[in-house]
Amino acid sequence: MLTERASGILLHPTSFPGPDGIGDLGPEAYCWIDFLKGSGCQMWQILPLGPTGYGDSPYQCFSAFAGNPILVSPLLLIEDGLLEISDIADRPRFPADRVDFGPVIIWKNRLLDRTYARFQALRSNAIKTAFDRFREENRAWLADFSLFMAIKESQNGQQWSLWPEPLKYRDHQALADFSGKHAESIEKQQFNQFLFFNQWEKLHAYAKQNGILIIGDVPFVIALDSADVWANPNLFLMDAELNPTFVAGVPPDYFSRDGQLWGNPLYNWNVHRAQGYQWWLDRMVAVLKLVDLVRLDHFRGFAAAWHVPFGETTARKGEWVPGPGKEIFTAFQQRFPAMPIIAEDLGVITPDVEDMRDSFNLPGMKILQFAFTGDPEDDFLPHHYPVNCFAYTGSHDNNTSRGWYEQASAREQDFCRRYLNVSGEDISWSMMRAIWQSVANDVVAPMQDLLSLGAEARMNLPGSQGSNWAWRMLPDAISEPLRQRMWELNLLYSRLPPEEKARYTAKLNAELSETVKPH
Repeated sequence: MLTERASGILLHPTSFPGPDGIGDLGPEAYCWIDFLKGSGCQMWQILPLGPTGYGDSPYQCFSAFAGNPILVSPLLLIEDGLLEISDIADRPRFPADRVDFGPVIIWKNRLLDRTYARFQALRSNAIKTAFDRFREENRAWLADFSLFMAIKESQNGQQWSLWPEPLKYRDHQALADFSGKHAESIEKQQFNQFLFFNQWEKLHAYAKQNGILIIGDVPFVIALDSADVWANPNLFLMDAELNPTFVAGVPPDYFSRDGQLWGNPLYNWNVHRAQGYQWWLDRMVAVLKLVDLVRLDHFRGFAAAWHVPFGETTARKGEWVPGPGKEIFTAFQQRFPAMPIIAEDLGVITPDVEDMRDSFNLPGMKILQFAFTGDPEDDFLPHHYPVNCFAYTGSHDNNTSRGWYEQASAREQDFCRRYLNVSGEDISWSMMRAIWQSVANDVVAPMQDLLSLGAEARMNLPGSQGSNWAWRMLPDAISEPLRQRMWELNLLYSRLPPEEKARYTAKLNAELSETVKPH
């Protein structure tokens, strides 16, 4: 955790530019690290990196441990000798400003199949040794995940609850028979994971070399259609037919009269407690190999979660059911003494949630877009921020700042302009400036706000279907004037890295000494 004032930018890898229809872990990712360093930022925040399922949401993944092979860079595979340039000659034409997930997934899977075929043909000793080591080091989750994905592929992508019963209920002989007949498909899934982790670890190392901390994201709930639930149904509230007894959501509020019905299974905390929260500890160990800090999504769920009976069509009929509370964070602290955790403490926050956060000195979150109801006592206004928090203009679930302002009520717009003392013409940067100059130790803005983009660049609209998660940055979005403007903001509000501050101070002192030399 950074102890001095710092700043970061929120941008998921899928939003990088590139020729393959989706951002990846190749050259553009390294250019991004260079931009962060050059602009004086010290943090890069991302969304979950897991393999996405229905709806392409990074918060609905097939595994809490696996990576998303769709992010693997074909150009880096060519550099490693696992693809030839001719392998990408049939690349379709993709839109530059958004991800068209259907065609992209078909294309990237085709390249992954070609990569695996090349690996089988070459069987390079170096790559084989690295692959074998990866399988051994990740055996605890990789075996179940690769088997799960291979079965899913054989069942035309069907959810595991619809598989033939011997596979659904994990009959030992049925799984052994399947593994024998589909050994190559299982190994291919493992190899795809090897490719992802190999590329991500190199990118993470490059970020560290350049003084950039990566903030990851751990969703509170995980997808029902996941290897985790299929392999460990005892960890969740499930009935004898392996249907959830309760599913997650949030209750009705001012914004949604039916609440939000997420549909994810909820945890059997009694089993987790009896096992010393080992599954959660393993999950945190896995994610902290990939990133430096983690944002715990729906932090309040550890205090109490909204349980909706399975089969309900809205989240109206539910109840708050207590979670493990401080007990699980005590386990985290014993394993991770530095507690590299950000508490996503938005929504219905009760005193027990605040106590759980503050007892472990975890920074919470402040969202500036929530502040302009017209009440100067609103906790989301920068003059109320505590030092120990992460302040954002908006998150991936919010509109862009310009989009928010343009769609806000006249009353909210007026209060926003009065509070920021601006005309509203450059509202994204005005809002960034407000949180950058606050006492909040850490501040983050989505890349869309640096680019002053409107609602068309929104990443996600919760509860909606369609164009979520699709926004991409155009190839010429990063420019020298933008880098300089960002660096200046970090300079003015004491958010440059210490060594950069020292260089600037030395340069300033040298210039001052020149001006006062006697003639």
